[in-house]
Amino acid sequence: MKKIAIIYKSHYGATKQYAEWIAEALDASLFEMSQVKPPQLMDYDVVVYGGGLYAGGINGAKLVAKNPCKQALVVFTVGLADPEATDFSDIVTKSLSQKVASQSKVFHLRGGIDYSKLGVFHKTAMAMVKKKAENTPVAERTKDDVMMIETYGKKICFMDKDSITPLVEYIRSL
Repeated sequence: MKKIAIIYKSHYGATKQYAEWIAEALDASLFEMSQVKPPQLMDYDVVVYGGGLYAGGINGAKLVAKNPCKQALVVFTVGLADPEATDFSDIVTKSLSQKVASQSKVFHLRGGIDYSKLGVFHKTAMAMVKKKAENTPVAERTKDDVMMIETYGKKICFMDKDSITPLVEYIRSL
């Protein structure tokens, strides 16, 4: 049986929740990123790293981007954008490097947002995203632009425990 570590970095809780669900499904060890020292990555056959999408990057991804894993690296991101309609390849390459990204399997999951819990920096960033969406001509707006305008300032949650199934099945197949 493979030794699996689930490591996550979460600001507001969505990534942590997904990490907990994945760890439970795989009977894997669960760690918050700050608990892990780079050499520990080599202690596991499979390392699963989860981070939220912020400002065009994967939160905390440097841990796995700069340090080798024994056999397999699986990454999951958590963000508001619909994974079925969004190309995350530039973000993945920027966060992990082309080499690490090409040697890893990456999954994208939907999180949520509660504007009342955002810090000043994230509130400001989301206000800029909303303004950009509003300034986009109506005919050119994406589904994510429309969602941003309609839900700005509210609490929304797209989390779905079943969405981890492809990730869990992939790891079991290794």
